Amino acid sequence: MVGPGRYPDSMAMKPDDTVCFCFHVSLRKIENFCEREQPGAASQISECLGAGTGCGWCVPLLRKIHQRLCGEQAPWWRKLKEEADKTGADDPVGQLGTETELSEEEHQAGRERYLQKKKARNVPPPPDENAGTESTT
Repeated sequence: MVGPGRYPDSMAMKPDDTVCFCFHVSLRKIENFCEREQPGAASQISECLGAGTGCGWCVPLLRKIHQRLCGEQAPWWRKLKEEADKTGADDPVGQLGTETELSEEEHQAGRERYLQKKKARNVPPPPDENAGTESTT
């Protein structure tokens, strides 16, 4: 059931909640941008204050918002990718919902886990203790 405005009563993420934490872009800004500009692809939402161009955590959510507001405007090969998204293949932490399923706090906590996993993958190996020493044998 839709309450005042265009938001369902059960919606967890509110219009002024942050979707893109890197650039502090709210759900309201993204929705207004989509309604005004009607981007043909979710990636074009990046024109809205850089949303989705930082750490990448919000990109799957931006795709879902784009799908909800702009409909199916994807080429055939993109539809294959969207099928993978439905199975969680593009969900970095395996628990991303839509803006109607999770709160801003859950979204932010998921981003923190995502950044920790991303950082753990990019940690260089420890230096070799024997590196730089000459063998005298």
